[in-house]
Amino acid sequence: MDSLSSPMSLQAIPEPSPKPYKKSFVTALMETPSFKEDTYFISHLKSSEKKALQELKHKLRSSVSSECCSMWGVSLLGGDDKADVILLKFLRARDFRVGDALNMLLKCLAWRREFGADDVVEEDLGFKELEGVIAHMQGYDREGHPVCYNVYRVFKDKEMYERVFGDEEKLKKFLRWRVQVMERGIKLLNFKPGGVNTIIQVTDLKDMPKRELRLASNQILNLFQDNYPEMVARKIFINVPWYFSLLYSMFSPFLTQRTKSKFVISKEGNTAETLYKFIRPEDIPVQYGGLCRPSDLQNGPPKPASEFTVKGGEKVNIQIEGIEEGATITWEIVVGGWEIEYSAEYVASAVGSYILQVEKARKMGASEEAIQNSFTAREEGKLVLCVDNSSSRRKRVAAYRYMVRKCSSNTN
Repeated sequence: MDSLSSPMSLQAIPEPSPKPYKKSFVTALMETPSFKEDTYFISHLKSSEKKALQELKHKLRSSVSSECCSMWGVSLLGGDDKADVILLKFLRARDFRVGDALNMLLKCLAWRREFGADDVVEEDLGFKELEGVIAHMQGYDREGHPVCYNVYRVFKDKEMYERVFGDEEKLKKFLRWRVQVMERGIKLLNFKPGGVNTIIQVTDLKDMPKRELRLASNQILNLFQDNYPEMVARKIFINVPWYFSLLYSMFSPFLTQRTKSKFVISKEGNTAETLYKFIRPEDIPVQYGGLCRPSDLQNGPPKPASEFTVKGGEKVNIQIEGIEEGATITWEIVVGGWEIEYSAEYVASAVGSYILQVEKARKMGASEEAIQNSFTAREEGKLVLCVDNSSSRRKRVAAYRYMVRKCSSNTN
């Protein structure tokens, strides 16, 4: 028998309050209002926006036949809610300038026909080694948006770079694969007013080879800007290098306030703290301070985790109580950016009984992933997980989850 809800208490041992943590320039760089996603309800539109939508429909109907006017399985001339959602994306991308939105839409329809975008999801493009490594859809954020992770450090390997980008034909194939990843994400959207109509992008800039990937990055950016308008609710940049502030100051004047409000910038060391704001820890990959391992993705929806914070100068004990004799408890625990001490012990309930050190106290490195362990109790008692942040002034985000498998007893 499995139990997911044994009694538990969390105790914090207070220490003197630390001095305020000073933000770096990169961390404070994006202090723009957070993007508020549109609901796509027609009733929420201004009268001028409703008029623009009707005008776009009329001009589109005059420009193309209904057979050639569909995207992602939605007929744009069907007159239903889904068609309105897609048309509004093109209008918002062009600030409700109908002529510009129509031009963008017609070019996108032509590109999708020529590229074969509707069929690309089913193609085997020979990039199995890149699946789950470079760009991949994984999990959802707290609001139900599919999340796409982009990681390019693998291309620091010159052999890998040549194999993928060695000539124009290879680059073209890679771009096709990148579109395939995007189309898979879009298949998870419902295109309904008030529904999930956008994805989240998380881009890891650690060790990204800037010069080598400039051409591919520019082509991907242009392709997505032209053909996937308003498909991204938030762009989260993690492991941002120190020089990003210089790059941002250069391209910032060319970005609209709407675009900048979608950006979230997190320097190296703040990754888990940033991602926890938007994504639950059980959906965050272990390499970013979460609890999700590749093997977990084959086992259905992830088991929920409990979140907590460890303040600077604080020691937190997580007590999982009510563990029966013979029961086995399996647990996972992670603290974002560790650099703190962790240990685990089992405390038997009987008066004068033993305390067993399950995991000896040790300092956890900044890049260490979530701990997984299990213990079978010989007596009734409780498991105590201890995270000690006494020597630091910095607050840490953390998460854990556990399962108790009770001992099955045979009765006559």
